[in-house]
Formats: sequence, structure tokens, C-alpha cells
Amino acid sequence: MTGPTARITLSIPVTILIAAILVPSHAAGEDWPWFLGPRHDGTSAETNVNLVWPKEGPSVLWKQEIGTGYSAPSVLKDRLVVHHRIENQEIVSCRSVSDGSEIWKYSYESNFSDPYGYNNGPRCSPVLSGDRCYTLGAGGMLSCLNLNDGALIWKHVLSEEFQLPEWFFGVGCSPLLDGDQLIVLVGGQNNCGVVSFRTSDGEVLWKAVGKQTWDGVTDANSGEPYEWTGDEMVISYSSPLIAEFHGRRHLLCFVRQGLVSLDPSDGSENFRYWFRPKVHESVNAARPVVIGDRIFLSAAYRLGSVLLQVTPDGKSVSEVWKDDENMLAHWSTPIHADGFIYGFSGRHENEGELRCIRVDDGEVVWQTTGFEGNLRDLARDRTTGRIVNVETKEPVPFPFYGRGSLIQVGKHFVVLGERGTLAVVHVNSQEFKEDRRAFFDEIQYPSWAAPVLSNGRLYLRSEQWLLCLDLRSAR
Repeated sequence: MTGPTARITLSIPVTILIAAILVPSHAAGEDWPWFLGPRHDGTSAETNVNLVWPKEGPSVLWKQEIGTGYSAPSVLKDRLVVHHRIENQEIVSCRSVSDGSEIWKYSYESNFSDPYGYNNGPRCSPVLSGDRCYTLGAGGMLSCLNLNDGALIWKHVLSEEFQLPEWFFGVGCSPLLDGDQLIVLVGGQNNCGVVSFRTSDGEVLWKAVGKQTWDGVTDANSGEPYEWTGDEMVISYSSPLIAEFHGRRHLLCFVRQGLVSLDPSDGSENFRYWFRPKVHESVNAARPVVIGDRIFLSAAYRLGSVLLQVTPDGKSVSEVWKDDENMLAHWSTPIHADGFIYGFSGRHENEGELRCIRVDDGEVVWQTTGFEGNLRDLARDRTTGRIVNVETKEPVPFPFYGRGSLIQVGKHFVVLGERGTLAVVHVNSQEFKEDRRAFFDEIQYPSWAAPVLSNGRLYLRSEQWLLCLDLRSAR
């Protein structure tokens, strides 16, 4: 046939070509729907991101006052959800990414009080998928909401339904979505450390981890078999994740006593590894880092880090190396890139350093406090409290990172120091190299929520403010 049919045949590849030119690649922008982003590891695949900022930093698209909390916001399409607290109310707030205006909110009473004097707001990031929003409050309120209008679908009051021993800082472990189940490190006795809930109605699917896991296991600190008492804290501040080793899926749960690998389909145990500080007032909080068929663990409180090798049958691990000084990640999860691990080390702010260590042997390649200048060039303005340049009297970002957070964007890290210093650092295993830094009055100590990057917008959260910064490339 000829005529119109021939013209149609020729127009198809032209249409495809035009679409390929006009539509950005999949990695040009992406959602950040849960803790540490789409891959659960703090890395972004976005390509059209502008990390070359003017002196004053990226432009602020919008800013909104919010309540207290340490949880990072989550983003899905045109919606952002932040979990915060105002007075005695925990609030799940859904907002527009374009201007931060509130679309809906869901609230409930909370009487949680942090025993160490930190703020009483939520610690866990929302989990967004399809038309669902899952949140976990500091007092253990697990909620499933409709993402469209905020209507409650189901809930569990974990403190009432499970035997939860006293905790240090409230519930602080973000849930993990796996198909039709929501996995939560509940931390209950006797074997309810990890609980799977069906996403459709909240029904409990399986429970695992506790006495059956740790009773009789050799305590690496004492060298003696551990005797389970029933009063132990099992709660974790390290969010679970799923990884594949030798063709099998493993649910990695870094609880108070150490690392447990479970079959995510039914909660049956694959292996366990004792990794707990000697100090009683201690937590495991940084997420495990998966590197091929190996697992990197790190914790503060004088514990250090270890690299584990998963055996081919997936039923045990062996130590590749273990070190008590190279990396002591408090709560910020390190990031692996090209055979090196980058992360913040230190229990206290004045010990905080950004470090680069080699995967193969754990040796520290470089370390920095974030400031390599002369402190005599800086002073504190007695009126504003800001750090200023002695010569120009202009305010400058706080010089030290402290115990910061970082996410990776291509060949750079976006770093947020705990006093609000925002910086761009090269992914460079040879030396520490910072391109630029900035600060915003709204983001001050303690800035402990990791940055969130979605579709060219960078979100920063402090105890009073939520900022949206424009990192979209001019191209």
C-alpha cells in the first residue's frame, strides 16, 4: 500500500525521536518516598542538579514553620509529607511541593517525653507508596493513612499491643515497605523485635527476633554466652533494609544486640552477628551498608565498625576486618562509593569528623572537621550569635560539621552539618575537597535530619522550619 499508510510509517520514528529529545531521562528527577531515598542508601540518581551556588547559597523556593521532630520529610510526585509535633499533638502533614501549603493533616495526642531532654517530636520518616502514607510516632503510634485525603485506614498502638521495655529516645526506626507488608522494628519482648504488618488492613503477618535470636549467643564483649532475662531493650534506631546475597533476599535488621538477617517472606532467621557497645547508654542507629556480598556496620559509643562477608549459602557471616577507631557512625548512615566508605564519625559534636575509609581493610584515608582554615579569622557576633569573618564582619557558615549528614548526588556529596552548614563535597578518595558552603537562619542546631533531594528540590528540616531550596539546573 502507498499514500497515507506510507506517511504514517515514516512518522513513527520521528515521533519517538522528538519524545526522546523533549522528555528528560528517568534519572533527571525522582521521588524520595522514604528514609534515605528510593534506594534506601542516601544516593540520588538525579542528573539535572545545580550544585554551583552563589555566595548566599541556593535560592529558597519556600519555607514553612513546623513543629519539633528529627524525621526527614518524604516526597512522592507533587506531595511532601512531614511528621512533626506541636504541643501534645503529633501531626502528619501533607503539603504541596510547589509552595509548601498544607493539603491535609492527621493528628493524634502524644504524651511521649524524651528522658534525656531532647525534643519530643517524631523520629521516623514517613513511607509513601501509591495512595498510602505510613508513619511511626515517637511514642509508638503506627498509622496507615490515605495519601489523597489523610483519612485513617488502620493503626496500631505498639506500646499497648506489644511488650516494649523502656527505651532511650522513643521509637526512632523508620518502617520498611516490601510488597504487601510493612516491616517495623517494634522492639518488643519476647520475640517481637521485628514485626510484619499487612499493608491492606494492618494485620500482623509474622514476628521475629528476641530471646530466640540472642539467648545463648556469645557476647563479644564478655566472651560468655548471653542469658536472656526478658527485660532487654530490643528496640533499634537503625532502619531495616532488604538486600540480595547470592541470589537470596535478606531482611537486614540492626537491633540493639547486633545484626540479624531474616527471610522477609516469613521472618525465619538466616544469621545473626553480635555487635553492641559495652556502654549501657548506647544505641545502634546508622543503617547497614551493603557492598556486594559484604555488609558494613558502624556505631558510636567506642564500638567502631566491622566488615562482614556473607557466606554463599547465606546462613552465616565472617569478619573481613574489625576496628574500634576508624569509623564510629552515631546516627548518620555512611555511603559507599567505588571501594571507599564516606561518613560521619563521633559520639559528641566536638568529636564529629567526616571520614573516608577504604573498604578492603578499613584504613582511614582522610578525615576532616570541615574546617581547615585559621580560627583567628573568625569570631562570634555578640548581638546575633552568628559566626562572622573578622575582617569583613560578614556572617559565615559555622566552621565545623560536627555530626553531620550527607547524601550523594553523582560525583558530589551534599553535606548538612548539625549547626546548619550546607556544603558541597567531592566524592574523592584521595583528599577532602569542598567546593562551596552556605547557611540559612532557619536551619540551626540541632539539624539532625538528613537532606532530601527530589526533582531538583532540596529539603532541609530543623526543629522549627522546613525549607525548600532550588537545585534545578538552568538547562
